Amino acid sequence: MIDITHQGTVNEIHEELPPTSYYDSDEIPGIGQYEDFHTIDWQRDIARDRMRHRYIVKKRQESICDLIRGAHDAWSGWLCVLLVGVLSGTLAGVIDIGASWMTDLKFGICPEAFWLNKEQCCWSSNETDTVLDGCAQWWSWPEVFGGSSSGVGAYIVSYFFYVIWALFFASLAALLVRMFAPYACGSGIPEIKTILSGFIIRGYLGKWTLLIKSVGLMCSVSAGLSLGKEGPMVHIACCIGNILSYLFPKYGRNEAKKREILSAAAAAGVSVAFGAPVGGVLFSLEEVSYYFPLKTLWRSFFCALVAAFVLQSINPFGNEHSVLFFVEYSKPWIFFELVPFIGLGILGGLIGNLFIRANIWWCRFRKSSQLGHYPVTEVLVVTFVTAILAYPNPYTRMPTSKLIYLLFSQCGAGKLDPLCDYNRNFSNVNSAIEIAAAGPAVYNAMWLLVLALIFKFTVTIFTFGIKVPAGLFIPSLCFGAIVGRIVGIAVEQLAYNYPHIWIFSGECSAGEDCITPGLYAIVGAAAVLGGVTRMTVSLVVIMFELTGGVRYIVPLMAAAMASKWVGDALGRQGIYDAHIALNGYPFLDSKEEFGHTTLAADVMQPRNEEPLCFVTQDSMTVEDVENLLKDTEHNGFPVVISHESPFLVGFVLRRDLNLAVSNARRNVDGVDGSSLCLFTNQLPQQPTRPNSTAATPVKLKKVLDMAPITVTDQTPMETVVDMFRKLGLRQTLVTHNGRLLGIITKKDVLRHVKHMEDEDPNSVLFN
Repeated sequence: MIDITHQGTVNEIHEELPPTSYYDSDEIPGIGQYEDFHTIDWQRDIARDRMRHRYIVKKRQESICDLIRGAHDAWSGWLCVLLVGVLSGTLAGVIDIGASWMTDLKFGICPEAFWLNKEQCCWSSNETDTVLDGCAQWWSWPEVFGGSSSGVGAYIVSYFFYVIWALFFASLAALLVRMFAPYACGSGIPEIKTILSGFIIRGYLGKWTLLIKSVGLMCSVSAGLSLGKEGPMVHIACCIGNILSYLFPKYGRNEAKKREILSAAAAAGVSVAFGAPVGGVLFSLEEVSYYFPLKTLWRSFFCALVAAFVLQSINPFGNEHSVLFFVEYSKPWIFFELVPFIGLGILGGLIGNLFIRANIWWCRFRKSSQLGHYPVTEVLVVTFVTAILAYPNPYTRMPTSKLIYLLFSQCGAGKLDPLCDYNRNFSNVNSAIEIAAAGPAVYNAMWLLVLALIFKFTVTIFTFGIKVPAGLFIPSLCFGAIVGRIVGIAVEQLAYNYPHIWIFSGECSAGEDCITPGLYAIVGAAAVLGGVTRMTVSLVVIMFELTGGVRYIVPLMAAAMASKWVGDALGRQGIYDAHIALNGYPFLDSKEEFGHTTLAADVMQPRNEEPLCFVTQDSMTVEDVENLLKDTEHNGFPVVISHESPFLVGFVLRRDLNLAVSNARRNVDGVDGSSLCLFTNQLPQQPTRPNSTAATPVKLKKVLDMAPITVTDQTPMETVVDMFRKLGLRQTLVTHNGRLLGIITKKDVLRHVKHMEDEDPNSVLFN
């Protein structure tokens, strides 16, 4: 029988001992699993999977059943990501449709078919529909109660219903999260990054979290809060990936392999959130994944493709495009425009950095004050203030995604929005749109947009972090789109008033509209989102997939790069890394460098002549081991030859040792407190205890890791930190000339990094 619980090498056949003279730890339930709030050992889990794979390949030759089993094992990864993609796409469609209907419920109802949202209700109407106006089939709340749709009375009734529905949806989301799934609040991306780096948070990707996050997300978006559903979609997709991985033991029982499925699920989440499958794969690679082999890249691509295809089939937006903000611009950008585009990038970096600092300050205040004890009250207060202040301004009253679409859109014939109030003559529909002076409504709209920007920026600081599902992508895009549109209108009017300046190089002198304000909105949106999240490659791809604007990659790249440089100059962390640090998750960022000159001996435990806890290979009894487990809280113990000769033999995990010893006590006759614990294949030559030969020895070699990663005491910490990052280590043992000196755990490394950066080393959360 091959042993798949042991890391590194296959155990050989045991030397001959009397049949009942020892207890072997093979096939103990729970061996190789991890406790909650513990770090996984990547090397151990990957080695276990290789062992399992070699066993399956070897057995494949023996029978047809084993051949089929081997084939199923080979394609189970693809099958799992296919199912993740299908379910993610389906659930995203349901959430999109539900959120759209519930959002429109704040404004009115479709009496002929109450389950239709405003857009679907008006499909049969021939009336020209703008973003704010309705149609005869759609009744606003004043009309439902027999009143007029205009006037002071109608405005008050509409205002009242807007606030009441918002409070109802927000309280429903907050109560569901509080009662059934506390982990369903927030964005989820900081925790997903931490989980993918090898940390265990039980229940964070469970079925209750999935259910409540999905329903709560519809409610919180419908409440009109300044948040988006795109970040939580990544969390929802990862929940689906985690639940489905248990259908395939290859992934369900191996935490390192499970993270390959979760990486693919994260890609599917962004794919369905934005209709951007390639951007989703790059997002998973650049932003959330820690371990991303080429095989996972292909599976992520396939998973994102399937999810996008399923969402397109459901067609929740009711158009032929699966993207959220599809725009069609006919004009190319001119070279001079790179200057305002880079300017927007710099503004985006400044806005992003200001937002991160303000939001982290508020979240820290929430954690340290009494406010944190009243999460539902906080949600209701934030919702009430948001609804009261949002309704008077038409640009804050409408859903944020509709506002972004409006800002991205190009002005043309039939556009009746105030932003398109130019002094133009559309007598010939087929002629090119001429450049024109902005009318008074445009300047009025710009003032309303400035107020909307100030309001949304302030409210989002207090909203991101409350106990409802809340994403940050859409609010960030909104900040940038408003700034970009205002800058775009300013550049457009400059070109209109001074068409012969050399910077416009004759492009604008022909009288045609050479500047597209909507393009500035797209570039501004990318800049602020980059400033908040510090994404670059995935951000640019998501933006051009989101809008269909492939020809504008260079402006997007320039803005994203400028935004990242400015953001990094003012503060190293993006919003997700800042929340990881705030919550104290044990995340060792692979992007940062460790530039200090300390040695392993400076960091290892124990310090200051304290005794080192270890287990000997053949001289400790069951009682000794149980006392050691009772008196210490270490997650594992080095195994040495003896107290007199502390040369390293291997390493045993606390959980595995505990399970093996308690299992032996429970199931095997003759095992008692005086039984020897053996980590070797043979009994010791001379018994160390007088009564130890009478009791049945407990043979524990199967739970021993005989190839632990070791360093010497003179190894630079720069190398040790690199090993922890690139090998995904849980701990490393420190030796000198083969003798065991101490141990360095991931906790020690994180605390040392914090200490060297003059931060509080005790802020790192561990169980």
